[in-house]
Amino acid sequence: MGCMEGVTQYHFGTVDWILLGLYFAVIIGIGVRLATRNKGAEDYFLAGRGMLWPLIGVSLFASNISSTTLVGLAGEAYHTGISVFNYEWMASIVLVFFAVFLLPFILRARVFTLPEYLEKRFDGSLRLYFSGLTLFLNIVVDTAGSLFAGALLLKLIFPEIDIGWTISALALIAGLYTVAGGLKAVIYTDALQTILLLIGAVVISVTAFTQVGGWSGMTEGLADAQLSLIRPMGDPGVPWLGLLTGVPLLGFYFWCTNQFMAQRVLSAKNVDQGGRGVLFAALLKLPVLFLMVLPGTMAIHLFPDLPRPDLVYPTLMFELLPAGLLGLVLAGFVAALMSQIDSTLNAASTLVTMDFVRKGKPDLSDRHLMVIGRWVTVGFMVLAAVWAPMIERFSSLFQYLQMVLSYTVPPIVAAYLAGTFSKRVNALEARYGAVIGTGTGIGLFLLNVLDVFELHFLYVGPILFVVSLVGIVVGTLRAPAPSGEQQALVWTVEFYRKESQEMRGVSWWKNYRVLSVWLLVLTGALVWAFR
Repeated sequence: MGCMEGVTQYHFGTVDWILLGLYFAVIIGIGVRLATRNKGAEDYFLAGRGMLWPLIGVSLFASNISSTTLVGLAGEAYHTGISVFNYEWMASIVLVFFAVFLLPFILRARVFTLPEYLEKRFDGSLRLYFSGLTLFLNIVVDTAGSLFAGALLLKLIFPEIDIGWTISALALIAGLYTVAGGLKAVIYTDALQTILLLIGAVVISVTAFTQVGGWSGMTEGLADAQLSLIRPMGDPGVPWLGLLTGVPLLGFYFWCTNQFMAQRVLSAKNVDQGGRGVLFAALLKLPVLFLMVLPGTMAIHLFPDLPRPDLVYPTLMFELLPAGLLGLVLAGFVAALMSQIDSTLNAASTLVTMDFVRKGKPDLSDRHLMVIGRWVTVGFMVLAAVWAPMIERFSSLFQYLQMVLSYTVPPIVAAYLAGTFSKRVNALEARYGAVIGTGTGIGLFLLNVLDVFELHFLYVGPILFVVSLVGIVVGTLRAPAPSGEQQALVWTVEFYRKESQEMRGVSWWKNYRVLSVWLLVLTGALVWAFR
């Protein structure tokens, strides 16, 4: 493949192969073991709705910090600077917002999917639209991106093997335990994968930091902008206006409405466990600056002539780590890869089974739905493997991920936010916003592809969001208010006061509001230090 030309081939030792093989054996074993414990759809798709906050938080983190993120963060830091970390710290603000305003209503609705929740707030047409869009993004963006990132790494070991065959092998392995064990297998393997992932990231960061000569060696010869989170309007990476508008919008979609992330929260035992799990995931995001972003900056000095930014993290692994340790760290990298693949495959299976199959055939038993879900997982595994090689056409993996989301998700974000805070918005108005926003997005995408004009993707998202909100407002003038049952899903001051009374006497470390404040303070301090 063109982008891989000139890349050094690396060799894997016997100990490395043993460690990697042991990892694969363990995670597949977990999936097979848990397969016998799934009694129906709720067990398979939502782990029986019994998950506690530590597992929820760790699983959210593992699924987000996947191989695509590892490769993308280090590659963008190498290419444009550490401003890519803005996507990570912004997650703290987005997740606090999610815990306060959305999470209580979503969990109390007892839904299987986020599109199902959208139906409860609006109607079935919005559910089907959002479910179809989410399926498209799960396969084309999430699963395919992870497969491509893993294939880039393995290409360094096996340059003679076509990248398509490597992608197929990775998809098969990830699909095996996901098909067997469902969400419970995904969450438990995520816990194991997070441990390996963090071990690998710490080892690489410390080794690279030592090799480059410490902080002074890393910063030597670099422009201040490369080590700054707040960048000017014309910055090609994350301009400050895009940081204030586009990044929160993409973050809201990813954390609050994306099925493959929110499915972990839907599995929570109760609202308290779900809220604390969400905040724990946000806390785990903050060290990412030191473990996954700054190593990309160090690589500027260590490997200044890499042919593609996406090769930064894999190169750091193979160049800096000795035999044995390399196998452990590679297992962590593959763990991250598997975490996102298993998450998206399980989420896509849930969407098809619960939003389309069950809706069309409501009489199917839970066991039949579980079987259908497994076959759907297999089908999507194949589709993602077929599409993944196409990502090589883009300049970098991270740009591919963010660009696709910017043109597709703003109408849904507008519908969710309008439905959360306005009792007046009903299904017709949400449809107006979705149709107008989607049509405008297609138009902007075509103009960009035809080189009529060039617009940063972080500005595309806010423009489409505003257009969608205008469509909703226009619809409000023509449609009656929604039913009382739908209005019960709207956040109000009265709800806040009632919840405050329920939380009186709760210890501070169990009070999600207190934890949210401390999390925001810690996030602000980190951003200020690297402003």
